[in-house]
Amino acid sequence: MSSQEKNRSLSILLPRVISLVLLDVLVINISAFLALFIRFEFDLKAMNADGFLDSLWQWSWIHTLLTLAIFMLCQLYSSLWDFAGADELLHIFAAAALTMAMQYLALTFGMVKLPRSFPAIHGMILFVATMVVRFSYRFLRRLKVRSSSGSRQRTMLIGAGQAGALVLREFRNSDLSQNKVVCIIDDDPGKLGRQIMGVRIVGGRDSIQSAVEKYNVSEIVLAIPTLPSQTKKEIWEICSHTGCKFKQLPGIYQLANGEVSIQAIRDIQIEDLLERDVIRVDMGGLSELIRDKTVMVTGGGGSIGSELCRQLADYRPKELVIFDIYENNAYAIEQELKSTHPDLKLHVLIGSVRDRSRIETVMDTFRPSIVYHAAAHKHVPLMERSPLEAVKNNIFGTLNTARAAAAAGVEHFVLISTDKAVNPTNIMGASKRVCEMIIQTMASQSSTCFAAVRFGNVLGSNGSVIPLFREQIRKGGPVTVTHRDITRFFMTIPEAVTLVLQAGAYAKGGEIFVLDMGEPVKIADLAKNMIRLSGFQPDVDIKIEYTGLRPGEKLYEELLMGEEGLTKTANDLIYVGQKIDFDQERFLEDLKALSELTEGQEDQLRQRMRSIVPTYAPPAEAVRV
Repeated sequence: MSSQEKNRSLSILLPRVISLVLLDVLVINISAFLALFIRFEFDLKAMNADGFLDSLWQWSWIHTLLTLAIFMLCQLYSSLWDFAGADELLHIFAAAALTMAMQYLALTFGMVKLPRSFPAIHGMILFVATMVVRFSYRFLRRLKVRSSSGSRQRTMLIGAGQAGALVLREFRNSDLSQNKVVCIIDDDPGKLGRQIMGVRIVGGRDSIQSAVEKYNVSEIVLAIPTLPSQTKKEIWEICSHTGCKFKQLPGIYQLANGEVSIQAIRDIQIEDLLERDVIRVDMGGLSELIRDKTVMVTGGGGSIGSELCRQLADYRPKELVIFDIYENNAYAIEQELKSTHPDLKLHVLIGSVRDRSRIETVMDTFRPSIVYHAAAHKHVPLMERSPLEAVKNNIFGTLNTARAAAAAGVEHFVLISTDKAVNPTNIMGASKRVCEMIIQTMASQSSTCFAAVRFGNVLGSNGSVIPLFREQIRKGGPVTVTHRDITRFFMTIPEAVTLVLQAGAYAKGGEIFVLDMGEPVKIADLAKNMIRLSGFQPDVDIKIEYTGLRPGEKLYEELLMGEEGLTKTANDLIYVGQKIDFDQERFLEDLKALSELTEGQEDQLRQRMRSIVPTYAPPAEAVRV
């Protein structure tokens, strides 16, 4: 916690503590008087006949200070009494018991003249009075919640476990809550009909639709943070047809850290509906690979490159070199890392991988141990219209960077590839397949460990379908999909980067790493889910239009070519495609011939690409500029 946050917290808590202390001063002294009053059967004259009342009055200030000290020792000023429970009750009991012991000692050593029964009577009164004062916070809060429940959203909670109980308690106690939980869903038949804090468990997931109607539910909250992705998707499919808002808890690690709050409960995102679980990595292996090493990221300002830099910074490299041609992107990640990792030795450089002398100078200057090559043109339709740029940037940019890395003695070089490199129908995919071949060729001719990582579409990256759909939905539609049956593999940006980092740790040289990405997703279904997540009905509130396949676009993508097999790695979701042999000497000659065609001969360039990548089938309808 920063000093500013501490000061803000202190400014909020201090007045509350002072008020509570002043209230305790009254409680301590009033309960002492009542104890003596009860001892003498409510007779004021009898109370003072032996000077007991005067003695109590003279001792009151010492007694008050000692009792307050006991209250502090028993943590009666450090608890959040808005949420008082059994633990706080034990603290009050301990404080009353210690106060009784202190009074008996005072009587034994003649510090005060009082009846021997006074400590016991006072202790009981003090316990009850202190408990009433403390628990009145919770009582008043409950009254406030009940008085405002009529205007709250009627909410269904999915999950009757510990997390569900925590969420229910938060909904009831938080001033920020706008939810009234009216029913709970859980698939455990043993819980059916039982209650949590007075709210009934009404059935399993099959009962969601009927319960929504019966209890007039307007919002559903998923409170099972460990739920597998496939099960989560199945529940979402049911809930998406109820017309209710759908939210979820954060991950289990946030529950463990005590971060369950109204603010933590969030709308479900399209990323949450992937049909597989998040990949896991060998953190120790990555730390050993990266820590105290100089690491370079080309294209470090892009969607993948910037996430690479974020995750690399967490492993505390000796230096991080970011190389990008787009100054705005480079500046943005530089400022972010300076804020989040102020101790990181960071170098942000502007330049193009096409410029061989520039990339050689950078490599020679910083001598990185590891290079992650993320600089590339990736947009299929744009590259179909500008194939020369795809070849210059992707192929010869990679060749320049790989050769410069080998000359500079780089230990590990990881290329970011794509599933579009498999049986490509577009120039972008074909260029990335050539990049993979460059990596495999360099691996056999250099001491540098070269490898490539192949994965599908990245959710939320610049120019991807998710931001496009979000913008189209924001404008009220229509949402455009190229074909009803088009499918794609998807993963999140952090997952893609995690795979790239893990590949660097596994690589021995020349591998193409492939992620088990689960089942491909129909883009039409993706569009429908995004419309529902936004609170609308597909083809009712927002129309979906099918525009036809674009030049170079396939109905489906593949992660492996027919002749490639898979070898399992230590990570169950990461595989290695078997190497495809090709004539490397001829390949290098083809690259020389290709470089001579990058000044405007597009037809010949495409033909040369077909000879280099036999599986490349360029579309006849490609628009050439």
